Amino acid sequence: MQVRIKICGITSVADAQAAVEAGADAIGLMLWGPSKRFVTNAQAAEIVRSLPPFIAKVGVFVNPTIEEVLQAVKEIGLDTIQLHGEETPEFCRQFAPLKVMKAFRVKDASSLTTMADYDTDAWLLDSYVAGEKGGTGAVFNWDLAVQAKDSGRPVVLAGGLTPENIAEAVHQVWPFGVDVSSGVETAPGKKDAGMIRRFVSAIRNLEIELA
Repeated sequence: MQVRIKICGITSVADAQAAVEAGADAIGLMLWGPSKRFVTNAQAAEIVRSLPPFIAKVGVFVNPTIEEVLQAVKEIGLDTIQLHGEETPEFCRQFAPLKVMKAFRVKDASSLTTMADYDTDAWLLDSYVAGEKGGTGAVFNWDLAVQAKDSGRPVVLAGGLTPENIAEAVHQVWPFGVDVSSGVETAPGKKDAGMIRRFVSAIRNLEIELA
């Protein structure tokens, strides 16, 4: 199975184009105000309009209201919702036919216990860092991601991934997808095209090697 690649925290058309040209399958748009990578609905819509067909457009939210999500979907043209806060399973079920991905901050094995309550289209596993909602560059124990895969739910691996460690991460976990933000940046919200290319190439080269 080819691993899907999402470049998250995109803040400009240029960075979105760099991600697409490198071979990314999805881009993530941070719609949570306190984030260093926040974009307004209008900015996100401009980025989405620049994308070619078949690139997934993921809106990242933290404890939003239903109205905030639906307004963003309409104004931006999102096809996937990523919920990165303390949203309940019931809240996550309200957005069909959109795809919904629930993020979990993984601290230890106990972090996996609530995942089964969330029948979302995928689970995104990020690193737990006190007081942070993601984008920290911290790595968690990938063995826990392997355990999470046993549920049969598509798992997206995030948290501290870089061009240098992504091949090892994919080889160990072989997730449905991977999500990178700070690992391909020169500063928060400023992507580096060369780092994105190396990140994607490391995955695709591994897939060829193991085919």
